[in-house]
Amino acid sequence: MPESTLAMDDPKARITIERTYAASADDVWVRWTTKEGIESWWSPDGFTVEVRKLDLRPGGELLYAMTATATPQIEFMKNAGMPLTTESRKTFTEVLAGERLAYTSFADFIPGVAPYESATVVDLLASAGGGVRVVMTVEPMHDNDWTQRLIAGRNNELDNLAKVLAG
Repeated sequence: MPESTLAMDDPKARITIERTYAASADDVWVRWTTKEGIESWWSPDGFTVEVRKLDLRPGGELLYAMTATATPQIEFMKNAGMPLTTESRKTFTEVLAGERLAYTSFADFIPGVAPYESATVVDLLASAGGGVRVVMTVEPMHDNDWTQRLIAGRNNELDNLAKVLAG
């Protein structure tokens, strides 16, 4: 069951999104930390992802291109004054194989907004019923609209991860 929580009245608010998968922590870890794994689920519906660089270590980077491929997403990108393909960079801050992945994301693709970084932590925990519970904790974006887009996108991506793991 998808879960998301957010306390926007807290200046240090964090968003927590949780999922439990009927898979091993190793299977989930591979999907988060390999080129093939990331490309199989990382993008929200209507987009594709191409990993261009992956250096999985603290201080290493993940560089990928996300491209709008479906009509509604193409129209959104055009109406927002954004290119159909945006390149994203994440810098790993913590890598504990099979347990935790933490990184900062560099948001430099939003028209009219100065670039900034936000942190994400992904914990893989044993689930009481078997499988693995993924707890993703992220910082809100610069405003509520973009934060809601972030939450919707992460929920969609984690749903896509469930499909990949099941299939």
